[in-house]
Amino acid sequence: MGAMRETVSAGRAGAYVRELFTPRLQAALWMTAAALAFAAMILLVRILTQRLHVFEVVFFRNLFGLAVMLPWLWRRGRTALATRRFPLHLLRAGLGLLAMVLWFWSLALLPLAEATALSFTAPVIASLLAMPLLGEPFSRHRILALVAAFAGALLILRPGVQVVDPAALLALSTAVVWGASTVLVKMLGRSEDSASIVTWMVLLLSPLSLGLALPFWRTPEPWELGLLLLLGAFGSFGHFGLSQALKRADAGFVAPFDYLRLPFVAWLAWLFLGETVELWTWLGAACIAAAGAYVVRGESAAAGRR
Repeated sequence: MGAMRETVSAGRAGAYVRELFTPRLQAALWMTAAALAFAAMILLVRILTQRLHVFEVVFFRNLFGLAVMLPWLWRRGRTALATRRFPLHLLRAGLGLLAMVLWFWSLALLPLAEATALSFTAPVIASLLAMPLLGEPFSRHRILALVAAFAGALLILRPGVQVVDPAALLALSTAVVWGASTVLVKMLGRSEDSASIVTWMVLLLSPLSLGLALPFWRTPEPWELGLLLLLGAFGSFGHFGLSQALKRADAGFVAPFDYLRLPFVAWLAWLFLGETVELWTWLGAACIAAAGAYVVRGESAAAGRR
């Protein structure tokens, strides 16, 4: 009887755990872990770009990211390479490379929290670009979100009150290029398998970024190579966590958790670099994050109605 009671109790405990860890809670945990991984990657970019050229750091980020993907690519075989739109894949890889270079450069020059906050404008810009480029309907919520994101960027930059750091324009340019790249992914998604989109991206980025890095090459020291490996691992885990979160919940629920990157980045930058975050950066980031979450939730609701 005692053993039976223990079995029943264990079964009830298991059922309780399953009820507690609902798909939405799992999605929130995965996205939180992804945000922390991306924050760690941002810190490593700052550290590494103080010693190596930005182009070289970008190359190693892509090389180690590809290495992590190779077992998956091997299992997928030739089906992952099937495409009817290679030129569009090449354009998307070029935009992805440009976005990464601009992003890493802004991280090398700006306070990390400020660069991170400005990068949050990317989803809003993508939503705006999708209207003319993809023929998506004009919507009031996209325009309102753009106005809110622009107001948030102004709070962070405060032109007229302080001199705008040119590096901040790099961060904003990154968001524009990321937005355009997101629109290209949507274009490709209309006719291409998701495995093909991922495969061509990782296969093209390494040789393209190597071409940029070679004129500035300096062979990394062993400890630098270790940090570069960590950089690739954190980046790949961040994307893996994001995909796992999106499997368990819709984008409208998942997206707000991505904004946890800012407090994580602020904490790591304070802990390792002694950087502090101005109140204006927090206020501006809140405006931009609210705008981005508003866009994603609105589009998720619209997709559910279709």
